[in-house]
Amino acid sequence: MRRVVTRAVTRAVAVVVAATAVGALTACDPGPDEGTPQSRSSTGPAVVAPGKPGEPARRISPAEASELLPDDKPNGADFAYTQMMIVHHRQALTMTALVPERARSTQVKKLAERIAAAQRPEIDAMEGWLEGHGGPREQSGHDHHTMPGMATEEQLAELRKAKGEGFDTLFLKLMIAHHEGAVTMAAEVLGQGNNVLVEEMANDVIAQQTAEINRMRSM
Repeated sequence: MRRVVTRAVTRAVAVVVAATAVGALTACDPGPDEGTPQSRSSTGPAVVAPGKPGEPARRISPAEASELLPDDKPNGADFAYTQMMIVHHRQALTMTALVPERARSTQVKKLAERIAAAQRPEIDAMEGWLEGHGGPREQSGHDHHTMPGMATEEQLAELRKAKGEGFDTLFLKLMIAHHEGAVTMAAEVLGQGNNVLVEEMANDVIAQQTAEINRMRSM
């Protein structure tokens, strides 16, 4: 876990540095000094790019500045994670939909409301991400039925039949496993994916669902 989080932080720092070079520091260009060569292009003023440690800043063209931005083009891991996590979240909504009529515990009911309120917008965000990147991709070697933490059809059928305290116990058991699976998937894409936005969504899943796992274990 520490390795993948470090990787995400490193990339975030690179994005900030590059964005600073391309955007904010553009305004720092004091204009040409007489007799001094300028790194200007026909597309706009020179950009002042920060130098490496111990080196002075330098002026580069906007085109050169754009090349400093890290390549976060989505790869197969990003698409696989997003598509599978949509299915994963939908099953969580299937389980939480049973709670109002079948649960006994007020705590379980409130928990289910929080889970549903969080995961519906996350599904929308992931579907929007897919649409913005050309739509779903065919996944080879991935089976939605074998995703970590997914409840089986038999387990869901048992949950639909349960009621009261028995439902509460089974719901918490299945949802803890479900959340643990989501955290596993999110950690994997942090190590294998390439898109910054997918990394942000995965980090949100890890933070939020880890907290909910701890809360469910205390019930």
